[in-house]
Amino acid sequence: MSRPTLYSIIESPSHPDFSALYQRLKINEVQFKSMRKAMLALKRQSPDFVVAEFFYGYANNYAGVNISNLDVFLFSLQKYAPNARVLVLVEKQERQYVDALNKILPLHAVLQQPVSLEAIKNILTDGKGQL
Repeated sequence: MSRPTLYSIIESPSHPDFSALYQRLKINEVQFKSMRKAMLALKRQSPDFVVAEFFYGYANNYAGVNISNLDVFLFSLQKYAPNARVLVLVEKQERQYVDALNKILPLHAVLQQPVSLEAIKNILTDGKGQL
């Protein structure tokens, strides 16, 4: 059985580094510094998991029709990896906006920052260490 693949989309310094945990869980982590690069990679390799931060588009920064930095990526996931489990990291003041993303692609988990190692581990596994 092949190891699961996880996309870490790291768009800010506040994105926690869980690389050591992913290694312990035998998950292949692929890091991206931009959403655009992650979307390009979808055409070559479908992830099993995606961990990304949510940034609300307060001033129509995302072309006016999107609510966040994740919208376009989630539409790409619909096409290339509809079964990927998406874990969204969000600041408390933006938590109220995240649920709208479920209309694009159901989110596996929404975690409020700061995210603990134990919280991410429990979501990635069944709570017993099994993926």
